[in-house]
Amino acid sequence: MPAVFLKDRSLLLVSGAEAQPFLQNLITTDITSLGADEARPGALLTPQGKILFDFMIWQDGDGYIIETDAGQRDSLLKRLTMYKLRAAVTLAPSTEEGVTVSWSEDAEGSQGVQDSRFAKAGVTLIRRPGKHGDGNEALYDALRISHGIVTSGSDFALQDAFPHDVLMDFNGGLSFRKGCYVGQEVVSRMQHRGTARRRVVTVSAATALPETGTEITAGGKPVGTLGSVEGGSGLAIVRIDRAGAAMAAGMPLLARETPVSLVLPAWSGLVFPTSGDEAGA
Repeated sequence: MPAVFLKDRSLLLVSGAEAQPFLQNLITTDITSLGADEARPGALLTPQGKILFDFMIWQDGDGYIIETDAGQRDSLLKRLTMYKLRAAVTLAPSTEEGVTVSWSEDAEGSQGVQDSRFAKAGVTLIRRPGKHGDGNEALYDALRISHGIVTSGSDFALQDAFPHDVLMDFNGGLSFRKGCYVGQEVVSRMQHRGTARRRVVTVSAATALPETGTEITAGGKPVGTLGSVEGGSGLAIVRIDRAGAAMAAGMPLLARETPVSLVLPAWSGLVFPTSGDEAGA
């Protein structure tokens, strides 16, 4: 069973009598339905509905653990503290640094929490605070890429992407039923109007892909941008209406001069729309 230590992940502890309502009214995740051994993705949005911080969240006794990129932790702590006011909530960084991820067919039942994003893709992946393995991080990146699971920094810039862009409407990180939270009106409107057009795709090529940040084009016009890359495989967020029209017309898709093919993650149920069609299952 591969076990990879992600040294650039950090943890925040959220505890106190009002921890659940405090978070429930702020973040995109419905934590009232969170399973005891389940980690779900989540985000704190801007009022305009874009992702300000992204993270994983799971239960820790009567409180919660938020796992985020180490570079985001202090800013996220500061922002949550700003919202705290007089709520009976304690916010503190964990003394434990980094997270170990492990996966295999028999990983279920291992110590830690199961990542719901991978579960939707049929993979049992366990997240556990601290260092409990020394596998190559490229193994985890390859797994993410193959299943269309993105991370901020590598695949999208904070304050630039909507939750729909990174498939949070399908991976359990975005609730449309729990009521108001920061940015909720915007994402709810996108959901009900069906206006989401930027989506995560897996990218493949017969040769090594160019570097992260390279534009993907069709007929000389941009359709998206490469994110994480491992050899001839990668992730990208693309305009699926433009990509779908190009594919329907037999127009090649290129990352610089490299021909590429794009596939929407099967677990999302999405398909590429052709001219005038809606994207959906």
